[in-house]
Amino acid sequence: MRTIIFCLLLVLSVPSLQAQDGHELWLRKKTALPVTVVSSKKSPTLNIAVQELQQGWQGAPGATVTLTLRKDKAIKRDGFKLNQNSIQANTELGILYGAYELLRRQQTGEAITDEVVNPSYEYRLLNHWDNPNGSIERGYAGNSIFWRRDSSFVITERDQTLWQEYARANASIGINGSVLNNVNASQLMLTADYLKRVKAIADIFRPYGVKVYLSVKFTSPALLGGLSTSDPLNDSVKTWWKAKAKEIYSIIPDFGGFLVKASSEGQPGPQDYGRTHADGANVLADAVKPYGGIVMWRAFVYSPNDKDRAKQAYNEFMPFDGQFRDNVIIQVKNGPVDFMPREPFSPLFGAMKKTSIMPELQITQEYLGHSTHLVFLSTMWEEMLQSDTYQQGQGSTVARVTDGNIYPQKHTAIAGVSNIGLDTNWCGHHFAQANWYAFGRLRRCLAERAGLYAGSRAPAGAG
Repeated sequence: MRTIIFCLLLVLSVPSLQAQDGHELWLRKKTALPVTVVSSKKSPTLNIAVQELQQGWQGAPGATVTLTLRKDKAIKRDGFKLNQNSIQANTELGILYGAYELLRRQQTGEAITDEVVNPSYEYRLLNHWDNPNGSIERGYAGNSIFWRRDSSFVITERDQTLWQEYARANASIGINGSVLNNVNASQLMLTADYLKRVKAIADIFRPYGVKVYLSVKFTSPALLGGLSTSDPLNDSVKTWWKAKAKEIYSIIPDFGGFLVKASSEGQPGPQDYGRTHADGANVLADAVKPYGGIVMWRAFVYSPNDKDRAKQAYNEFMPFDGQFRDNVIIQVKNGPVDFMPREPFSPLFGAMKKTSIMPELQITQEYLGHSTHLVFLSTMWEEMLQSDTYQQGQGSTVARVTDGNIYPQKHTAIAGVSNIGLDTNWCGHHFAQANWYAFGRLRRCLAERAGLYAGSRAPAGAG
């Protein structure tokens, strides 16, 4: 009899176990308490903020929350001012971020006091190493959520739902940009069929404040435009890039810009034509600048015959400090070699004083057990960002020399190589979601350990 009762209880528990498949990430729906949300304006973004508060409210029952768009010098970019019953921001996106932060604090039991919260970096991006055929380089959670193995360009209802869920998850932790394809880029990404799909993705991302970016192949002018060269100083090449940028922005007016891997691991680049990294980056920067776009130029460069790989990026980029356009950001891996489990920070951090520099972290576990091992990466990232470069004396941490606190950078940014795929739980390993979450949280408080509470209330002060 006991055995029968035990089996019956086990069977009855199965539906609830199946329901928790990890797909809702840290945004699992809870029974919301009644709340009145007052917003003087309406827009797709503000409507999302209102809806999120109404559907997730865990504060005082019957409370009234006011959303206010008002300029305040203390609030930077998409930051916000927060207390228990109001959110104020300079932008609609700031209101949305404030809504997610208020809900997060309610759910974790963290104190909610009058406070201004500003992002540390202007651009906070995920880099997807997704290929046009749907495969993912260093991906351990299934195929791409953006591209298909059958190369079909039909946009399904499932596609649209996934893209909306992805954008919502990113907005909830402050990520505001997504590079949709692999840095080992195919020129196909700049063709009409792919750009139409990018537009469809951008349209869904837009209300959540997530801009789309593309990795581009440096030799695209020759491969797509029929030119005899892709030399960045060639006038025809410059004209081609400007025309391509104009085409993209006519389709996607808020397109973010380009990410480039050049002259590295067999990828073509300006050095193939006797030109410098600055020459290569600047021609793309000039093409996107009229539209407010940026170019993220990766510093991951090395040749197999170099005697000291750890210093090659430093040797290649330092001589050109100050020669890059002001809408170019040099994207530097956290370490000088290649996302090693343990290595010092890149010597480029703090050394380049006249050029915008951004850290590149790896959320996917290339060298740390793929999707098999449970590894929490936030502590490693915090250690790197808090490491002192001493470039301007004590306190010149990697974070402060890249976030605009020490050097007057035109733009600041941070990127993380995504661990996301088509697996039901997005990341392969359930706990790998914590690394996606922690990357987004890094920009607000480096000393804070990001928490993921699987839908339960954490003790007061946890987080």
